[in-house]
Amino acid sequence: MQKIETQKKEHSADTDVFDAYRVVLFNDDEHTFDEVITQLIKAIHCCRHDAEKHAWRVHTHGRSIVYTGSMLLCLKVSSILEEITLKTEIQTT
Repeated sequence: MQKIETQKKEHSADTDVFDAYRVVLFNDDEHTFDEVITQLIKAIHCCRHDAEKHAWRVHTHGRSIVYTGSMLLCLKVSSILEEITLKTEIQTT
C-alpha cells in the first residue's frame, strides 16, 4: 500500500494547493471505537494514540478534521474511511 505523503506540495497554475482541503469524519452509532481507530490508522497512517484522539473528538463533538491536504489525497483518505461506511466530507479550508 502506498503511504500518503503529507509533506508533498502540488502546484496548479502557479497556485500552491497544499492543505487546501480537509477530510471531516462524522459521528455515527454504527461503529465501535476500535473500528474507527483501526480505519483511521489505515487511512491517515497515524499512531494509535492520534487515532484515539480523533475517535474521541468525533464521539464528543460529532466530528473531527482528520486530514488536510490536496484534493487527490483527501479523496484517497475519505475513500479508505468510507470502506466501512464511515461518514466523511471533504471541505475547502
